[in-house]
Amino acid sequence: MASQTQTTGWQKRKRRKETLKQLVAHLALAGCGIFFFLPFYWLVSTSLKTDTQVFAQPPVWIPHPLVWENYPKALNYIPFLNYLKNTLFICIVSVAGTLLSCSLVAYSLSRIRWPGRDIVFIVLIATLMLPGQVTMIPVFSIFKWLGWIDTFLPLTVPAFMGNAFFIFLLRQFFMTIPLELSDAGRIDGCSELGLYWRLLLPLAKPALATVALFTFMGAWNDFMGPLIYLNDETKYTLSQGLQQFVSQHGAEWSMLMAASTVMVVPIIVLFFFTQRTFIQGITLTGIKG
Repeated sequence: MASQTQTTGWQKRKRRKETLKQLVAHLALAGCGIFFFLPFYWLVSTSLKTDTQVFAQPPVWIPHPLVWENYPKALNYIPFLNYLKNTLFICIVSVAGTLLSCSLVAYSLSRIRWPGRDIVFIVLIATLMLPGQVTMIPVFSIFKWLGWIDTFLPLTVPAFMGNAFFIFLLRQFFMTIPLELSDAGRIDGCSELGLYWRLLLPLAKPALATVALFTFMGAWNDFMGPLIYLNDETKYTLSQGLQQFVSQHGAEWSMLMAASTVMVVPIIVLFFFTQRTFIQGITLTGIKG
């Protein structure tokens, strides 16, 4: 009886300890969440302030009154719909090109044995150490020689040439799929392209979704690329449109924050609906190497 009482008391203490650990962990996560949420809250609150409240001291955390007119003013200040159309075009083409090129190369590096495959993979991974600033001028010279300046081609065609990081990501995922599945497909008479299209891609949806999300976010937020290659204002993207709120003699800060909020919201919504697939893809790509 005494032994039973001791066991019960030990179980209660263990449960209390586990509950305390979970409470501390959740409080720490909540604190981190609030810390990372503050910049977004400041962005939204500033978009609803008057000009006098933007730089008021002490800072105005809750604007009063709420100036909702900043949003229609911001969207009319620049040709927002035209910039949105240009940005979406670049994003969609970039996502399609990246998925096609990176998945094909990753399939070759993970499922097909050919001479020098491992050396090529090592060289490919080594290119990740090369900063983009090093190749910026040579790449610009090539695009200028091709006559692609002031077109969308420099912002979309490179997506069809592959991306070292995404190739690595997809290769790691493909290597988690048993080779016996491919062998069974070959016995049934399926070609390598058939195995890639009918077997590997359907199984790699989480990894493909991760690559698509990364690519979309990169193209959506890209400022340097359009700044270098686009000169015609009718071809500007949203990131370039935000720059028009800042002039040499001042800035429309409230409207700038309103336009920035409108630009950020689609990314947040996209991640909210794809977070499970995104996390699954990130987790599974590192199981086997």
